[in-house]
Amino acid sequence: MSILLIGGLDRMEKDYIHIGSKRGHNVKVYTQLPTRFEKVMGDPDGIVLFTGTVSHAMVKVAVKVAKNRNIPIIRSHSSSLKALERELCKLEECAC
Repeated sequence: MSILLIGGLDRMEKDYIHIGSKRGHNVKVYTQLPTRFEKVMGDPDGIVLFTGTVSHAMVKVAVKVAKNRNIPIIRSHSSSLKALERELCKLEECAC
């Protein structure tokens, strides 16, 4: 399952990817707003939004894309590793 993680802390990017890969997911992390964000998002199976550490512009684009493409989106205010594990469990339940 490919997961798009939006937000979080720059210094924890490798940890986020490690947590996802331990659970069998391919995690792509965006902590900063890249140019042409809609295009680089790709077509993930799920989106996790860390709302406490992300810009409103990124949230707006992510929600719009998720709605248009029927991608499940999970929001969490915390950007901790435990929060990521909890949100991945929620996404896995949605996939079943």
